[in-house]
Amino acid sequence: TGTDPNNYIWYSGKLWRAVSINNEAKTTKLVTQWDIASISYGSNAKFSPSFEIYKFLNDATTVDGFLYNLRNYEDFIVTDAKWDASTDNNKLGSIPKPKGKTVVTAPVGLLNTYEFQESYRGTTSYNSYLNNGLSWWFLTPAETFKEYAITYVNNAEEYISVSKEDSSDEGYGVRPAINLKSDIKIASGSGTETDPYRLKGDDDADLNGVKLNTRYSGEYIRFGNGENNLYRIVSHETENLTKITSADPLKEKSKFKTIDFSSGYRFYSDGNTIGSFLNNDYLNPSKKYLTSEQVNMIEDNTTWYLGNMYGTSYIKAKYSDTNMSNLTTSITTAKVGLLRYGELMSGQFDRYENNTEFWTLTADNNSAGGHVFSIDNIGAVTYTGWKLFADLGVKPAMNLKENVVITGGDGTKNNPFTIDLEMGSSN
Repeated sequence: TGTDPNNYIWYSGKLWRAVSINNEAKTTKLVTQWDIASISYGSNAKFSPSFEIYKFLNDATTVDGFLYNLRNYEDFIVTDAKWDASTDNNKLGSIPKPKGKTVVTAPVGLLNTYEFQESYRGTTSYNSYLNNGLSWWFLTPAETFKEYAITYVNNAEEYISVSKEDSSDEGYGVRPAINLKSDIKIASGSGTETDPYRLKGDDDADLNGVKLNTRYSGEYIRFGNGENNLYRIVSHETENLTKITSADPLKEKSKFKTIDFSSGYRFYSDGNTIGSFLNNDYLNPSKKYLTSEQVNMIEDNTTWYLGNMYGTSYIKAKYSDTNMSNLTTSITTAKVGLLRYGELMSGQFDRYENNTEFWTLTADNNSAGGHVFSIDNIGAVTYTGWKLFADLGVKPAMNLKENVVITGGDGTKNNPFTIDLEMGSSN
């Protein structure tokens, strides 16, 4: 509990906070420090396998799922964890401990409102370590609205509150929660943000020469130039390749670079503003975003999925059906693109004061002129049509080649991987 206790943990490429201990089972509940993605909750107030946020968190079979991308998750986390999703409509400060009226079994869940309330016990305000300055979904349904509650920071008043969102179609941040098994041991670290606890089995000592395509979603890479020299692994969506994105939207002279999407809502490498910038100026070493050596590490032709969607299903950004059985036929190829709506690492990774709204790749299908989804500075999804002409932030995404290897670092933010092309490689 408290404002900033030393309860930081680094596991599987992500920074977590320890929330509570189950005294009987000796397990430890963790939640990610930041919003891993921003998506809608689903079509109603049930945290169950049939709804979108549950699918995102517990998909262990496709590269798009959070669970699939956790390192050796069966060795580290409780796969039959119980998540108390009982309804509560009380205000912060008067939320009783849930009594297990509605319990969902799943490897990955979310925090409930009681857990958020308890995190600031002993402080003079609601400003606990769980307040990350962003909006994010709770597990707890609010009976009045038949929907789920979110917590957010009111930017104008620096005021933390719980809001009962009356439309679970709206998109907010997702902070996955897991329970570490009772036998997990600390390998190193002091629990601070800059020196988080490392877990035995996730604390690789010497990765020199190891291929980058064997590493995990969220790990940091030293890539790019100057103030734009930090990237993160997204996934291995294309076999043997490593998809990465900039850790923060691009900057120029300490200010976020902004650009309009253009009048068309489909992304192309040439033909709209943002696509042309990413596949021309951004790749030009003279513009100082990348070195010529780094440009050579990028796969020339990546497939970018341009699935249209509206409403609840992040899945439709890539697939033509919510069963994930068929990929969308709406695609383009380019060397550099953007992350999709609901893709891993498409959330905000700093407080609202320190970040900016940025474009995604995904358009909705409910407009004649086209709307493109963006993630605003508190981690909420927006998709108003006029923003095609707005200047928003840019987070480049790309695939690195199979023969990119690690030359140093451990993948944490303070010690990111350094990389190079494998010795003896010609491309």
